[in-house]
Amino acid sequence: MRNRILIQNDQESFFYNLRFMLIVCVLAANALEPLITRFAGAEALFMWIYTFHMPLFVWVTGYFARSSIRGTAARNVLKQIAIQYVLFQTLYALMDATVFHTPHMRLSFFAPYLLLWFLASHFCWRLLVWLTMNWKPHQRLIASIALGVIVGYMPVDGFWLSFSRTLVFLPFFVLGYDYGAVIRSYLVPGWGRRAAAVLSAAMLIYIACGGLNISAGWLLGSKTFAELGHHEWYAGVLRLGVYLLEIVSALLFLAWVPNLTSKITDLGKRTLYVFLLHGFLVRLAIWSGIYSYMGSALFVPIILVAAVLFAITLAHPLVRRTFKALIEPDITRISLHRPGAFKRSA
Repeated sequence: MRNRILIQNDQESFFYNLRFMLIVCVLAANALEPLITRFAGAEALFMWIYTFHMPLFVWVTGYFARSSIRGTAARNVLKQIAIQYVLFQTLYALMDATVFHTPHMRLSFFAPYLLLWFLASHFCWRLLVWLTMNWKPHQRLIASIALGVIVGYMPVDGFWLSFSRTLVFLPFFVLGYDYGAVIRSYLVPGWGRRAAAVLSAAMLIYIACGGLNISAGWLLGSKTFAELGHHEWYAGVLRLGVYLLEIVSALLFLAWVPNLTSKITDLGKRTLYVFLLHGFLVRLAIWSGIYSYMGSALFVPIILVAAVLFAITLAHPLVRRTFKALIEPDITRISLHRPGAFKRSA
């Protein structure tokens, strides 16, 4: 029994460690984006991060969803996601209107504001998994991959409620939900893991040398094949190729993630605060004009250091105590209960 507890603790620590490392990548990528057209190094780092960070973030989200996909826990999580989406969609829109004076700005809950697409998609991923609870895991995975390919052919606005990204990244949520623990069990210390870490760094060098000749739109997952300039009937095969690239890059990056419990583990338990609040910092930085003073690629490592420091700061317990009522409001008073809701048999 003691060994089981230790294994479970290590597994949970691994996923929390991964979650914090990924939120640092999210912050870094968003902070680097204004520079990618000016410095090749910034663009290479941006593209490298995008080959793995969002697939892995969705994967780890699917893993943690295992204990709250049905019953009261499921309803509470869905209510909280909905409240967070409506609240921060409003706050970001108000900031654009009052602080940044963004032209033609209008509040719409059907067009997620920048990073808030993840909340809309997370809500849908949970519902889709719940609706397929009676399916076998491999059936759910195959169906999710099929949907991720099919959505690229559909003549719809992919930004509407994050429709495109929801289906494009659905396979990674399913992989995390059904196979997260299994995949983690194969990530054992040894020469193979060290080699994977080296290959992950080598991929960054490969991208920096111009080896990855694809549009960033493929990695963002928000555009149809036509919008990406591919009208061929076989464009879906390209999506499968991108899936393969993302899976390989993600597996290689996992070699960097520590197993043991540490301060990173504790920070990884509060990444929601980093996720929802860092957008304000990035928008303020862009609005301030500070990027216009960055005339050298030497600012790229400075941005990376700043991303780590801001992530640590926003994941601090003091930030949670300050913003808990806003980010994690008490939802027990909101009742959406219906007899039989979220009680599908396994």
